[in-house]
Amino acid sequence: MIQTDTIIALATPSGSGAIAIIRLSGPNAISIASNHFESISGKVLGKQKSHTIHLGFIKDGENVLDQVLVSIFKNPNSYTGENIIEISCHGSPYIQQQIIQLFLRNGCRTADAGEFTLRAFLNGKMDLSQAEAVADLISSDNAASHQIAVQQMRGGFSNEIKNLRAELLNFASLIELELDFSEEDVEFADRTQFKELLTRIQKVLKSLIDSFAVGNVIKNGIPVAIVGEPNVGKSTLLNAFLNEERALVSDIAGTTRDT
Repeated sequence: MIQTDTIIALATPSGSGAIAIIRLSGPNAISIASNHFESISGKVLGKQKSHTIHLGFIKDGENVLDQVLVSIFKNPNSYTGENIIEISCHGSPYIQQQIIQLFLRNGCRTADAGEFTLRAFLNGKMDLSQAEAVADLISSDNAASHQIAVQQMRGGFSNEIKNLRAELLNFASLIELELDFSEEDVEFADRTQFKELLTRIQKVLKSLIDSFAVGNVIKNGIPVAIVGEPNVGKSTLLNAFLNEERALVSDIAGTTRDT
């Protein structure tokens, strides 16, 4: 699947802040940005090297929208594998929308949810497990989930499967070769080695299956119900587990509330 359009979206959380980053990706990202960027030093954006940053102004005609830093990432050495422009502007919601609307009127369309990562996958910059890890990394809220997501995004899971697949293909080719020469009564594949490979694959797959359950607990937690008669200490137990006064405890049955 080849994308021929250029997409745009806010890459930082919406709302006010010191800075905001607006990302464009697509074959025309650099040329579209060049049409509305005026470098302080007079540089032509389209002629600059990849992985460089340039100071200047985003302009709508003669109207200056903001002073910005523009980062260039040329294909295929970018996150999506396409030309990417990242505009670091001041974090006013008004400025963000003015810049986005300017580019929407001039050759861009709004990116769908997760479309930058989708394009990275379609362009071979990452596999499905790594794409999933990007979402996990963004949503990680503790050290364990962060570590798992980083390892998966760096290809730990993918490399394991890739190596096993290569070995399986090698043995499959040797067995097929034997079938072609079955009348010659020769063996190209070491049966003992083949059985050891299958045993190792079974262990790896079991480990991966087991790791899913652990990872799911780390990422989503475990639903727990504290059940009992009224006023037997359920709320007190909850507060003890959390080490904070989450439940508002009362001696009157049925009146407990929590924050």
